Amino acid sequence: MVSAEVARNIVGIIGNVISFFLFASPIPTFVNIYKRKAVEEFKPDPYIATAMNCMLWILYGLPLVHPDSTLVVTINSIGLAMELIFLTIFFIYAQKKGRLKVIGWLCLEIAFLGVVASCTLLLRKTHAQRSVLVGILCVIFGVLMYASPLTIMRRVIKTKSVEYMPFYLSLANFLNGVIWLTYALIRFDLYILIGNGLGALSGAIQLILYACYCNSTPKYEDDEVVVKPSELQLSDNNGPARARPTV
Repeated sequence: MVSAEVARNIVGIIGNVISFFLFASPIPTFVNIYKRKAVEEFKPDPYIATAMNCMLWILYGLPLVHPDSTLVVTINSIGLAMELIFLTIFFIYAQKKGRLKVIGWLCLEIAFLGVVASCTLLLRKTHAQRSVLVGILCVIFGVLMYASPLTIMRRVIKTKSVEYMPFYLSLANFLNGVIWLTYALIRFDLYILIGNGLGALSGAIQLILYACYCNSTPKYEDDEVVVKPSELQLSDNNGPARARPTV
């Protein structure tokens, strides 16, 4: 008989793998930026937002805040490292305005994290109190990021086309939400449950929309120039959570 702790660890490892691929999904975009030596119309907003989300979840998973959350810390540490790499590439090839935006927001995020960490560790004495403070912030940022696909979903309904909503990305978002929702239910964790419950719901709605409109999506001839969905931002303020680090 598999214990609840073992089951939770197995589910968490699977969640780490799926989350890694979600964090890695913008790689083709940044390969193109590197090749073209220009960021063109791409914006750093999704990666700035995802970096903040990762930092908060890392703080949440620390032993001083919420013990036995190693898998939460590991995947968000990897995610944060990848977002910083993406932002570095963006910074190198962006114009002055884009560079100032990246530096300015990252400084604000670090300052905000410092304030939150200080208040959590100095003003909250128990793990439960610390978990509540950081967990609520994680949920707030998670809700904002999971709400970002509403833009592309509205576009799908309006155009009756799923051209700019890649199926596999929607599927990965759904599976990521379900896996981490399961993780939160095995040993009840309200904050992980709320955030990823919303993620699973968002992914499910995207899949339903895909099923409804995939047959009505216009087909292009071979000689037509088409911008690939994987090279477009799904939302101006997008961010997976996943936290979803997509373009």
